[in-house]
Amino acid sequence: MNLASPLGEGHGLTLSWEGGFDTNIALSMTSCSRVVKEANEESTERPNWLELPKEVTSNIFQKLGALEVLTSARQVCSLWWNISKEPLMWRTIDLTKPPHYPQPTLVNLCCYAIEQSCGHLEDISIEFFATDKVLKCIANNGSHLRRMRLVKCWAVSNKGLREAVIKLPLLEEFEISFNNVLYDTIAVMGQFCPLLKVLKLNMCPYKHFKYDDEALAIARNMPNLRHLQLMGNWLTNYGLIFILDSCLHLESLNLKACKNIDLSGSLGERCYKQIRECGPPGGTVPYDI
Repeated sequence: MNLASPLGEGHGLTLSWEGGFDTNIALSMTSCSRVVKEANEESTERPNWLELPKEVTSNIFQKLGALEVLTSARQVCSLWWNISKEPLMWRTIDLTKPPHYPQPTLVNLCCYAIEQSCGHLEDISIEFFATDKVLKCIANNGSHLRRMRLVKCWAVSNKGLREAVIKLPLLEEFEISFNNVLYDTIAVMGQFCPLLKVLKLNMCPYKHFKYDDEALAIARNMPNLRHLQLMGNWLTNYGLIFILDSCLHLESLNLKACKNIDLSGSLGERCYKQIRECGPPGGTVPYDI
């Protein structure tokens, strides 16, 4: 059987990725050649990895992560190849801290993983390399998507975001950090994602502005939010008051590094009384969110 790699011809099948997965699993599976060697050894001291129950292998694959499965583990044998093609394997896709592959390669691998879900995708996290092409792929396969996280994905456009979220009616949690999200994008998200409960819009305030458009868009279009994170945002007390007046179900509010916010007076008293967890506006935005 020819087990083709989604990377295409000429690419190796092993991949070193700082994914933070379980050490025991990594030692056992990330090197395909070693896995095959161990599986063929008749030893009472080590298990035959190829004879594990299907459910156990599926659980191990999910702990390994998407790229590790696509470029390494699934190449071991036809059984593992078939397990990796099951749509429920791809309900959660974590592509944070990706390896140093060219962006087009990572984009193609990501889209391939998303398409493997066959519409069962529920949770996806991407750092650095997401593009509008990836968003379109998510939208076309994410009718059951509940959580999306995009961090430092500077190639993502507001137009791409707007076109994607209108196809994600079950979205409950959305994070986009270190990207500039416009008023219209937030408004569209509020309109087409009625179940949205968690919103995280974090940025690095490299300049000092006073800008309430994002706060006003949230207040006008997302009244059912429970958790809001606006680290490094340029909103002022005016924008904050608008949010407090409109988002009456807020349980937590993170205003870290919001330099235009002053909670020393009555506004601060209101925040701490109205919201169960309200983070102070001081400090800096951690780059490794």
